[in-house]
Amino acid sequence: MPTPDAAAIATELRTAMGKLTRRVKLEDHIPLGQAAVLGALDRNGAMTTSDLAADQRVRPQSMARAVGLLMEQDLITRRAHPTDGRKSLVELSDAGRAALEAERGRRAGWLAQAIEAELTAEEQLLLARSATLLERIASR
Repeated sequence: MPTPDAAAIATELRTAMGKLTRRVKLEDHIPLGQAAVLGALDRNGAMTTSDLAADQRVRPQSMARAVGLLMEQDLITRRAHPTDGRKSLVELSDAGRAALEAERGRRAGWLAQAIEAELTAEEQLLLARSATLLERIASR
């Protein structure tokens, strides 16, 4: 059972992170689910649609629709699986990689500008240390 202080911090942190996440999403041009698929392909390399579905914790049918939309936009390509002729792999196209980098740049750019505009140098150092702590909690 968390202490009252830890519970209060958790509530404030969850609220602040929710607000920040919603604000950063305003910078997005690619729908969140599609950006998540592009990000997974960037991190993991070529994957089957079913592996992508498992990675993103969605139904294979939902992932098939997302893959179709991304293919229509030429953000991903499909190729034969090297060891299983019944399967195919999807991977980022050059346009998909560029779109993902632009999306990441918009998000990070807005956040960097907000940090510089709103926080003192001391607060920026505190925030940098806090990011490490948040990462540690998230990895638990």
